[in-house]
Formats: sequence, structure tokens, C-alpha cells
Amino acid sequence: MIKENFTKEKRSLKIESITSDLVIVGGGLAGTCCAITAAREGLNVVLVQDRPILGGNGSSEVRLWILGATSHMGNNNRWAREGGLVDEILLENLYRNPEGNPLILDTILIEKVTELPNIRLLLNTAMYDLEKKSPDEIDHVLAFCSQNSIQYKLKAPLFVDGSGDGIMSFMAGAAFRMGAESADEFDEAFAPDHQYGELLGHSLYFYSKDTGKPVRFVPPSYANTEISQLPRFKSFNLKDHGCRLWWVEYGGRKDTVHESETIKWELWRVIYGIWNHLKNSGENPEVANHTLEWVGTIPGKRESRRFEGDYILSQKDLVEQRSFDDAVSFGGWALDLHPADGVYGEKPGCTQWHTKGVYQIPYRTMYSKNISNLFLTGRIISASHVAFGSSRVMATCAHNAQAVAMAAVLCKKQQISPSDILKEGRIEALKDNLVLQGQYIPNHVLRLKDDLAQDAKISASSTMRLSGLAFDGPWKSLTFAAAQMLPLAPGKIPAMKFQFKATENTRLVVSLLKSEKKGNFSPEIILAQNELELTLGEQYLTVDLQVNIDKTEYYFVAFSANEKVSIRSSQTRATGLLSVFQKFNKAVATSSRQEPPKGIGIEAFDFWLPERRPEGHNLAFEFTQAIDPFSINFLTNGIFRPTVSTNAWAAALDDTEPTIEMFWDKVQNINSLSVYFDTDFDHALESTLMGHPESEIPFCVKDIQLTDGSGKVLAEIQDNHRTVVTIKFKTPVQTDKLLLTFKQQNVHVPVAIFGIICL
Repeated sequence: MIKENFTKEKRSLKIESITSDLVIVGGGLAGTCCAITAAREGLNVVLVQDRPILGGNGSSEVRLWILGATSHMGNNNRWAREGGLVDEILLENLYRNPEGNPLILDTILIEKVTELPNIRLLLNTAMYDLEKKSPDEIDHVLAFCSQNSIQYKLKAPLFVDGSGDGIMSFMAGAAFRMGAESADEFDEAFAPDHQYGELLGHSLYFYSKDTGKPVRFVPPSYANTEISQLPRFKSFNLKDHGCRLWWVEYGGRKDTVHESETIKWELWRVIYGIWNHLKNSGENPEVANHTLEWVGTIPGKRESRRFEGDYILSQKDLVEQRSFDDAVSFGGWALDLHPADGVYGEKPGCTQWHTKGVYQIPYRTMYSKNISNLFLTGRIISASHVAFGSSRVMATCAHNAQAVAMAAVLCKKQQISPSDILKEGRIEALKDNLVLQGQYIPNHVLRLKDDLAQDAKISASSTMRLSGLAFDGPWKSLTFAAAQMLPLAPGKIPAMKFQFKATENTRLVVSLLKSEKKGNFSPEIILAQNELELTLGEQYLTVDLQVNIDKTEYYFVAFSANEKVSIRSSQTRATGLLSVFQKFNKAVATSSRQEPPKGIGIEAFDFWLPERRPEGHNLAFEFTQAIDPFSINFLTNGIFRPTVSTNAWAAALDDTEPTIEMFWDKVQNINSLSVYFDTDFDHALESTLMGHPESEIPFCVKDIQLTDGSGKVLAEIQDNHRTVVTIKFKTPVQTDKLLLTFKQQNVHVPVAIFGIICL
């Protein structure tokens, strides 16, 4: 037993001192991805999280789905899902958890952290103080765990603030902003005025459950029983369920740091008031058997402090898609601001304006300009309020965090500070390391000096020539205009045959469209246009637009809306081929054409959106002359997703066990081989609630075998569902030949690969 006598002196807490390479404060998705990435690269990491689980707003405590540049597939950002570690997490969640259970995502995040012995995870531990080594350098931070009563002294040469409110950066004295800048500071015409509000509020979610028998609900005394009088409640849709009510928002007129608990209490009042109205007003008999199964205990917080780096991202950087020499990440969520009055206001729950494509995020936004050893990640990066409206979402934050982690690895290896990465060509090395891990940086091409694949002679058992897509899919009504996206090279576009079904004699306009900016996917320039005459019934018609193309990029063969006409689709799905429709996703837009008010610095354009599987078929067609969008040369071009071309090799559709051979003129010492597969970067993998009809992406190759020149099996992988598969050899393999063999999973989907790296 333990027995201690009375002491006149104050007792001290147990103190544990930990020295590491990197201390990360904040275990949301950004902090978690940062910790995993750094640890996988060999750093000793301490991850401090003040909650009992990881994931922040994506965790089961809040239950917001993870999203980023794909924006529910409701914008024109094709193949824009974030790569790298956050992609790995989302694909693992899809594989284990297509139903969208937030508890399963919790286990995935904890598993990926705890399987790395060089991460010291401190849950239920809040950082509360720090000491500086000098005015511009942190020496150590102090944290306290409420569950074991231990005070931690955490010392490291480098620190990352991913805490959301920026507690470490704030206490270190770093420059920060809170609220909206004036419109003239960064020439941001979309900057909100005081009436709209300068801060985004918090949201709280809830779940209900049908018990099969009547359930009584007695509201707590603090419930807002006048909830039906709130303007926002008038648009309440019972089918949305509790966790889709993101607009149950409050706090934009308050201090979202120091009044966070006050905001939470008001949101509780609103949530229990909503449920009281549903159960007891008599207006919703369909919920008589429902019980309130779960209500969030902490709100999802959108905004508080933003800290200043050597560059502040602003509206024109996003809208104009400006290029940066130090770009290490990208975003693509809408510029998404919310009225400060939230649920108590008359205004719509948000004002979302999309850009025509993704935008780059520079490295200079990811470290403090004042504190020399402090990185910034998550929603606190260096951005104006308007730019923050887009960069704040979780997948973007996590993608940035991987860049921060790799920068920390470089800092540790070269004994430099975060800002020194901008010197002596180091930023290019950082970019290459990120892309090597599957991260995507717009317009960056991976070129590694040590990549043996660049020197190999590569051949394949077959390569798919695109002569068309079989006329074997369902009919698609042209209720909305439809287009087939095609990656075309310079030259005359071949004539194409399509199949139609008309309910009466009618006409249909066919157009060839392209984007104004190369690399975007917003069809806006009309290159050619014809009118087709259709008769009653089914018919094949040939489209010959007589256009000579001068640039390699994606073009849209588009058909005007006509409810009297259906067009035949195909069962064939192939990497880099996609059909889109001129309509909108009500989750992120209100019309199929974005028409912002004049003078706010946002462009008008049409939305052309793909359908989600099990829909999402390509249009069926037949070329008069085949094209070659799937060259074997793409395997070594250093780009691992569709951009202006497919950037993929694909086998012939009837090649069920295709092979790729790599030859060298002499024996090579090979340490590792990385293969980059197609996990459909166009598909938004929302992590919770929504669910998905599949647990694996149909384009992704599951079974892989690697053999050397003598036929020796070096590796066999089964049931793969990841984008990047890296085979590391315990000892270097000495050979002048490697053979990769793949198995086709679906007769309608050819095997396809984006790239091979051999080190």
C-alpha cells in the first residue's frame, strides 16, 4: 500500500521529461498525418492530443466527413483527391468501412500511429505552457494529462502547431490574425463586411435511431423550446438526419477561442430544441419511434487564429491559380464563408464560390515568420480569412501536414531551420520527396537522379489503343447536357459514332469544348458545333467536327440537353476517361452555373460533374481512327494522375494477366520498387455518414508479382487497395531485368498504372 503523512508543503505532480526530434501539438487529422509521415522517415516524434482519440473534426467525437479539393465531386476539379498519407487513410477507411462508421476511422488513425514505435502518443494531454531558448526559438513545451496526472516536459529542436487554435504559436509570441481582413489589404473583393461577419462559427451534430416502438422525449430544461421560430429551422429537412445539419452553427460573433464552451452550450440548447420540436410538436409523426442516439459533446470548430508565415495566401492566389516556386501542396474546396449569426440569422448557411481548378499552396505559409523552429499546420496556416475559407478543410490540412513533416525531416537531416529550406535548391528536394510518397503538387514533375527506371528499356505485353467504348451500357437521358472527356493529342480529331434513342423526331446540338486554362476541366471555349437530326427510335449517328487540335489536353464532346433523347453508355471503365453532366450538387452549389455577384472577384462558369458509381459510365462511342492515350512512356514521366493527359499505361482490355518488363544494359543494384496505381482520384472518399457502394476502387490492381531476370519471385502482393505500393528489399537485388505481372479484376476495366520508380 501507499501511505503518506500530511505535509505543509504543496505536493508536486509527477514530471516526465521527453526529448525527441519533433514535438507536434494537436492530434487532428493534420497533426496525425504529420506525426505518421515524420516517424516513417525515422524521426522520433511526440504527438500531443488533448482529446481521448485522434482525428479532430473527423473523429467520432465530432463526425464530420473528410473532404478537400474534390468537394463532394461538385466542382470541376477532376482527379483532385489529395494524395499521399491522407489518401492512404481514406482508402483504408473505404476498404474497412464503406458504411462510414466514424468509430472505425478512429481505429484506423490510432492503428497507424501506434504501429510506429518512434511515435510517443500522449492522449488526453493538453499543452499549457512553454519556455523559449531565445526570443525567436522554443526550447520546450509543458503539457498535462488529466487521466494519469503526469506533467510532461517536451523538448525538441523542432515543433509543429496543429492545435487548431494555435495554442503553442500563441504562447510563443508568433504573429497571428483573427477575423477578416479589409478588402483592400490583399485586394480581396470577396472579403466580408461586419454585417455578414468576420468569423465562422462552430457546429454540433446528432444521430437518431428508429427503435421500432414509441419513444418519449422530455427535453432538458436548457433546451431552446422556441426553436421553430428560428429562420434556419424553416428549411429543416428530416431526411438530412442530424449529422448533415452542418448549418446548426453558432459563435461567429464571439471569441471562438475563449468563448468556445459558451458556444457549445448554446449549440446544445439548439440541438435539444430541434429534437424536442420533432418529437413533441405533433408535426413529425414519422419520428415517433426514434430516439436521440448521440449528440456531440464538443463542437466542430471552423475558425479562430491564423498565424503569419513568410507569405499570406489570399483570394487572388486561389481564383487566378497562381504558381509558386515553393508550392508543396494544393487546395480546391470552394471559397466558403459562413454568416456570423449562424442558426440565429436570416442569411443562408454559407456562401460558396468555386475556382475553375485547383490552386497551389506555398511552403512559406507553413512556418512562423517569427519563431525560427515552429511549423504551422492544419487550419492555422498563413492565409487571409477569405483564402482560409477554402484551405481550412480537413483533407487540405492533412495534405499540407505531410509537407510539413517532410520539411521537418529535411531540417533534422541538414540541421537547418524551416525557412532555410527555401535556400540552396532544397525546396525541389522537398517536392520530390513528397511526390515520391504519392503526394500531388500541381505542375511538379518528379525527376530523381537515382531512379533506375529512367534508364531502363520498358516493354509491356500489350497497350490499349482507344478505338472506342462498347455500346453495352445503360441509356442516359439527356435531361442534362452530357459530355465525354477525351485526352487528345495534336492533330485532327477523328470522327465518332454515338448511339441515340429518341421519343420523337428532334434535334441535338453537339459541341467540342475545352478549358481556357490548360490543365483545368471547365469546358468553356467552343471549338466546333454541329446540329444532329434525330428520328423516332434508336439510331447511330456519326459526329465529325472537322477540328485540328494544337495542344495535348482534355477535350469535351458535349451534347445539349434534350429530354426527348437518351444516349447509350458503356460498361467499360478506363483510367483517365470520364463522362460529365451539366448539373449541380446541392451540397456545394445552387445552380449548374456559378453566377457570382459582380465585383467580388469570382469567375462565372458552368459545372460539369461526373456521376458516382455504380453510375458514372462513360458514353459509348466508336472512333473512325484509334488514338493512343495510354503510352508505356507515361510510366516514367513523373506524373501520377491525369492532368492534360491520362499519364497512364493501360493494358489491352482482353489482356487478363498483363506484364511489364524492365531491362538494363548491365546488372543494377536495386533497393526498392514503387508502383503507382489508379485509385480514382476523381472519387471523393467522404469518411463518415454518407457511405459508399464499394469497398475497393475498380481501377486499382489487387494482385502483383515481381520476378527478376532469372525468374526468381522477389515479391507477391495480394488484395492491394493502396495507390502506392513500395517493395523494399532487405538486401539490394542484383539483376538486369525485372518483370511485373498483374491480374485483371474486372472484364470491363483494363489494368492501368501511372508510374514506376526504381531506386
